[in-house]
Amino acid sequence: MAQHQHQQLPPLSLLDPSLEAFLSDIGFGLGSSDDDPTTPLDVTTTPTTTTTEEEEEEDASAPSPSAPAAAAADEQRRLRRKISNRESARRSRARKQRHLEELRARAARLRAANRELAARARGAHARAALLRLANARLRAEAGALGRRLAAASRALALRQIYAAAASSSVGFELQALASLIAQ
Repeated sequence: MAQHQHQQLPPLSLLDPSLEAFLSDIGFGLGSSDDDPTTPLDVTTTPTTTTTEEEEEEDASAPSPSAPAAAAADEQRRLRRKISNRESARRSRARKQRHLEELRARAARLRAANRELAARARGAHARAALLRLANARLRAEAGALGRRLAAASRALALRQIYAAAASSSVGFELQALASLIAQ
């Protein structure tokens, strides 16, 4: 006859007062619903137990009166461990949630920074394109001005040669030189 038996908690008078205070501080009482963490445990009543004939025989064969005290101490340790594990799990979930929120906030900040940098890069590319166009226009203008300057220099040199040829006796030779330069 394999029957699952629930261990009964010892009476409140056997529990450690600091454990009782801890349990009441965190919202737990003592009761029989060990498997359901959402159901508050009742600390105002002492649980009643019904014993079977087998349990009575086991109790009769108990070696000493300290066995119930040891069982109560084991039950207290088990209960403390269970409560501690629940609190640890709750803290772990809260820590994980905070970490997740921090990661989400960081991801949002990084996305915003990425958008800002992308906008700045687009602006820089647009300004660079404008500067390339302006540079090309200025180079074309500089080339045209250079050609006009060269033509003006040639015209000025020819005028000077013609003027010198007209005022000197070697005019024919200078006029021939001027015609060669003009070509």
